[in-house]
Amino acid sequence: MSSGRPSIALSHALAILAMFIISTIFSVGDEIADSLPASVLMALRFGLAALMFAPYALWRYGLEGLGVAGLWRYGILAFLSTVFFWSMFEGLKYTDSLNASAISTTIPGFTALYTAILMRERLGRYRLAALFLGLAGTLWVVFRGDPERLMALELNKGDALFFVGCISMGLYATLIPKLHRGEPVPVMSFWITVLVALMFIVIANVELVEVEWGAVETSVWGAVFWLAVGPTILTFFLIQSTSLTIGSTRVQSYSYLIPAFVLVLDWLMGRGLPTAMTLPGIFTVLLATFVIQRGVLVAVKAPNAATS
Repeated sequence: MSSGRPSIALSHALAILAMFIISTIFSVGDEIADSLPASVLMALRFGLAALMFAPYALWRYGLEGLGVAGLWRYGILAFLSTVFFWSMFEGLKYTDSLNASAISTTIPGFTALYTAILMRERLGRYRLAALFLGLAGTLWVVFRGDPERLMALELNKGDALFFVGCISMGLYATLIPKLHRGEPVPVMSFWITVLVALMFIVIANVELVEVEWGAVETSVWGAVFWLAVGPTILTFFLIQSTSLTIGSTRVQSYSYLIPAFVLVLDWLMGRGLPTAMTLPGIFTVLLATFVIQRGVLVAVKAPNAATS
């Protein structure tokens, strides 16, 4: 801890906590998806997050440090992020939180595919195995373990919309290292948050004026505040600090836990449990987490073994 980084054990715990906080997007989002247009909800979320992020960014880096030279790069990433979050909240109007969280586990697969194409990076057997398990578990959950529905590709509108969003987020994750030019990560994140907020304001346009703000329930405002603070700002710092200690691959592998977290959250919110046919898919997705963790551990030990 003398270096200012959390210990390895604490980093794993904080990474899991970050994924639990991210999982609340699906359960909370499912609750408020019908209360306002998706673009309005996201304009509020990211606008509030940008306002809260600004004092920290200014204090840490100053106006000069927050230069606008990289706006075109941040704009590309912001666009991909906007597609993802719009498709998520629009999709939640037609599908449920468990389906959406399961579909989100396809993001590492799309990221790996883009990385292999754009960066010529080999995936390795552990990563391939984890991606296969994640995809298999996702298909099981979405189609409720029914082979006939799978063969007929009976996706509802919400599932299909969010699937497109996950394709966008996979490209977002791939382009981050290519578009990063050495600036501090918080600076990049701040501008992406600001630009996403502006994009959603443009998308919402007249809908922002047409909303009957006085009729918006307090619970909706509370949910938007949580989405801005928890899954947007708090998880940024959690993921940044833990990635320095255990690596981004191990941190992101915990995203396979999200469907299980959503299942628990939905149960706590009184939505009950899914059918028994859904559970094998969730366990399969969970297995992908341990496969990737095992793969990273083997990769770390290999160089040490070679030099011993």
